[in-house]
Amino acid sequence: MRNSKLVLKMKTMGTALSAVVLVLFSLNAQAYDGQPAPMVANEQPKELAGVGIDEKLGGKIDLSLKVKDDNGQEVTLGSFFDGKHPVILSPVYFSCPGLCNFHLNGLTDALRLMDQNWTVGKKYKILSVSFDSKETPDLAAKKKETYMKLYERPEAAQGWHFITADEATVQTLTKSLGFKFKWDEKAQEWAHASAAVIITPDGTISRYLPGIMFNPQDIKLALNEAADGKIGSFVEHLVLYCFKYDPQQSKYTLAAFNVMKIGGALMVLVMVLWLLPIYIRSRRAKTKSAGR
Repeated sequence: MRNSKLVLKMKTMGTALSAVVLVLFSLNAQAYDGQPAPMVANEQPKELAGVGIDEKLGGKIDLSLKVKDDNGQEVTLGSFFDGKHPVILSPVYFSCPGLCNFHLNGLTDALRLMDQNWTVGKKYKILSVSFDSKETPDLAAKKKETYMKLYERPEAAQGWHFITADEATVQTLTKSLGFKFKWDEKAQEWAHASAAVIITPDGTISRYLPGIMFNPQDIKLALNEAADGKIGSFVEHLVLYCFKYDPQQSKYTLAAFNVMKIGGALMVLVMVLWLLPIYIRSRRAKTKSAGR
């Protein structure tokens, strides 16, 4: 009997505790503390609204735009294009505390892994262009000095330029690149994306390499592609033929059909080289037989 009463009391207490927990949970769930609800995973922070890159492949940049080089001289954007060599253009700002440095560091690291034949200035040029119109050539010169030391190839100074421009020029250039950025008042810095844009010798946008880390082979392929295969060795031209750019993976991937065509051509060549001596011996034998 006592056991039955004890069990009944325990059940009653358990029910009461459960009810209390449910009430507390309900109150907590319905309480509003005045703060906005947390973001879900697929929501974009409001600070990044209107920020990004809309790729303008095949579009042209205005080479008549006036800019200032890292020596403070006013020149046209076209003065950095010689009609023969492609250009890597990186929209950055030189006082950036984070992303721009990561981008330039990653690009420099990849360039250092490329052999001397691919030193900046030999087969291509680089333009690091500030999209902050308040920045000056003095700041650009200091930034260039930093990256020339990191790159450790002094001769590259003639081919890697750090550029500033006025607001109208910045807006025109970034719009043609599809590069969207805005000032974050709270963080007191520019909100922006990161990409190296490959430009052909005549100013046409050929390829975007997004991010802050770069594969040296991807850079070579993109530059060779922009130059219509006119730079690089025969092997590098062959590699370009075998690879195609995959925008989903943001890198060059093996083009199976082209590889199969090359394989077929090689097989035909091998067969020709194998059969040619037999054909020559056969012709000689017939000639000797006819001479008798």
